[in-house]
Parts: sequence; C-alpha cells; structure tokens
Amino acid sequence: MNDGQAQTRHLKKFMKDNINMSQTTHAGTTPVHKHLPLFQHSFATVTTIAGLLLLVAVCRCSSPPKANSNPTEKWVGTWGTALQLVEPRNLPPDPGLSNNTLRQIVCVSIGGSRLRVRFSNEFGTSPVTLDAVHIAVPADSCIIIPSTDKALSFDGKPGVTIAAGSAVTSDPFNFTLKPRGLLAITIHFGDTSPDVTGHPGSRTTSYLLPGNQVASVGFSGALTADHWYIISDIDVDAPDSAAALVVLGNSITDGRGSGTNKQDRWPDELAIRLQQNPGTQQVAVLNMGIGGNCVLRDCLGPAALIRFESDVIEQAGVRWLIILEGINDIGQVRGERWATLVAYNLIAAYKQMIDRAHAKGIRVYGATMTPFGGSFYDSPERQTAWKQVNDWIRTSGRFDAVIDLDAALRDPAHPLQLLPADDSGDHLHPSEAGHRAMAKAVDLTLFQ
Repeated sequence: MNDGQAQTRHLKKFMKDNINMSQTTHAGTTPVHKHLPLFQHSFATVTTIAGLLLLVAVCRCSSPPKANSNPTEKWVGTWGTALQLVEPRNLPPDPGLSNNTLRQIVCVSIGGSRLRVRFSNEFGTSPVTLDAVHIAVPADSCIIIPSTDKALSFDGKPGVTIAAGSAVTSDPFNFTLKPRGLLAITIHFGDTSPDVTGHPGSRTTSYLLPGNQVASVGFSGALTADHWYIISDIDVDAPDSAAALVVLGNSITDGRGSGTNKQDRWPDELAIRLQQNPGTQQVAVLNMGIGGNCVLRDCLGPAALIRFESDVIEQAGVRWLIILEGINDIGQVRGERWATLVAYNLIAAYKQMIDRAHAKGIRVYGATMTPFGGSFYDSPERQTAWKQVNDWIRTSGRFDAVIDLDAALRDPAHPLQLLPADDSGDHLHPSEAGHRAMAKAVDLTLFQ
C-alpha cells in the first residue's frame, strides 16, 4: 500500500467512526446493517474531514488522471458514470464476465469524430483483462450496425490488463458520433476480479454471451442485466466552445423513476434541451448520480466528499457542476439533535465542494432537494433539516446560481410533497414526468 492509499483508508475510517449509520432504508437501496455514532462536532468535524480529503482525494484510484495525449486535442466527456463496488445482488449473471463477452449500451450527450474510452477496475482486488473491445452503433437493442464496428487498441495492442485499483484509457480513434446517439461497447474478457467495479443503476440493459463474441452483429440468446460493468467514461476531441456539465447526486439523478432503456433521467432530459438550444449544443452532460449515495459518509458507493475528485474534478473538460445530494444523509438520522447536526455538516460539506470546484475554475450551481413528504424518510425533524439546508442553498450566496427543484416539483396544496403527476409513487423519487419537469426548471443561459 502506498502513502496515498494509506491516507485514503485512514480518512474513510475516520469518517465511518464519526458519522451515524442508521438502519433506515436508503433512497433506492436496501437497509444499512451497521449503526455507528454521529459526529460529535458539526462544522469542526466536517472541516477536518474535508481538509484531510484535500490531501488524499487524488489517491482514491491509483491510475493517473486522464490527460491529453496530444496538446492540440481538447478532450471533453460526452458520457460517464459514477463507479462503485457492485453489490452481490447486482453482479453479472452466471457464468460471469471471465472469458465471456459483454455488450453494453450507453447514450452520449455531444457528438464528435475522435473518441477515447475509459475502463475501470477501481474496486477490484485482482486484475481484469480485456482481451478485445469493440465499439459500434446499435441498430436495435443488442444488434449493431456492422459498418460502424470499430476495434479499440491500448498502446497499439488489442487488449489490456487493468491492475486492481486502476483504470485504463483506450488509444484515441476516429468514429462518427452523433449527439445523443447510442453506442454499443462490446468487451471480450479474459480473467476478471471477483470484486466488480460498475454502476448498478444503469437503467439500460446489458447483454452477456459465453466465449468470444466480440464481433457478433446480434446477441441472440444473451443473458441480460440492467447494470453497467467496468466501463467508465467516453471523451470526444471537441471544439474550443465545448465543455462538460457534471451532475453530482444520488438515486434521483441516477434516474430512479425514469424508464429502463428510455434514457430519460433528468440529466438526459437536460442534455436534450441543451442540444435543442443553438447556444448550448456543445455542452455535454455527465451523470454522476449513485442510488443510495450520501455526502458525508459511504452509503452506497463512496461518499460524495470522497468521490468528488474523480467524479467531478478529473472529468475531461468540465466547466460546470450541479450538486443535488444530501437527502439520504437527512433521511437516515433519528432525533432532532442528530438532524440538526447533519444539516450543519451538509452545509459545511457543500462549502468545501464549492471551494474545491472554484479552485479548478468550475462554476457550481446548487439544486434544492425535492420534497419527500409521505415517503419512508418523512418525519418532522428530517423535514426541519431539509428546510434548513434548502434555505441555505437559496440564500447563502455561495453558489454561482441556484436551481430550485423543490419549487419546480412541490405540490402547491401540500408543499412538503411532490406533485402527484411528478411522483413515481414512493413520494421521494420523481416520475418520468417529474424528471422532465426537473430538466425544464434549469435555466439554459447558465451554460452560455
């Protein structure tokens, strides 16, 4: 273990030892199985955590940050996903990834003619071998258009082995990529790690076939799973006017309540609006939401404070950030005192994220948390904490702008609840109509 990894482990232990983990259900997750004490101090503790984080966040993944291979290239992320250790119930179906072929579908935001793709084994405990990787435009579900099929290379070779805790980026390659187009990424694996890095909440179907089927046009008889594995980012060599927006969040941003294979999460709907507006057609949208994620501690996936460097700062070409996160921190506290402390700690954490983003020239927009009255998180003390944090987001002046999603989705007759049409049914996550309403509430001039 190197010094950076040791510091990161120390930070995570510090956070776990000082933050409550209740047994209340996460938004979009299964119950937590541990219960640890809450912060003994509010602002002081989070300031200590964030101060430590500034020293070690770059060491979360042992692979180097993405860099331009050619100084004339300007790389901008057109698609990405937030990574975590995949839970046992979300692992690939039998017979698994090793020595088999996986086809995964993603929807990009901006187009381009020169690409690179990143793959991650960040949470693996042993190497992952990619024997061959192809990229193509899908004609329908798992069927590709043969004329678009392209084999990727890594340092000029067709395959690569990703060390445990690392990531790799393909060699840049020419490819016609349309804005908001679908891409099929097909990987034939060699040996893989039993600890799988991925994104369980893909809401997009992936297809698994035994053996080497990397060049197959169709995937007849494939096993399916609505999860992504190993894939991390797609960047395009973009014009100077292009830049990326990162949306940092939990299950609401991840797309809970949107449709499987519809690509209609609220960041998707925002990407569509940006494409339709002539002044923002070169704005990419990167969805860094994780279902069940928290800001202050590891819930599902690393805490937002821990993953901030990799999921925001290190994204290619990022110029803007929207933060919509904190409801899982609030929703799991018990008692008025704990709720008050978590509200203070969330505000301190937002300040730290704003400062870190501003230091990199990234504009930060604060999104108010949407209503959750009537949900499994609803209680008087949690509503008080939610209001306190939302009031600070609106009035503190620390954000470069405020996107009031609470106002956009609340029911005027019952202000603590979602509008019935925008409610998926659990009174916490928006429906497909709710996702569209969230995107519509964003002022596109913020990105011009």
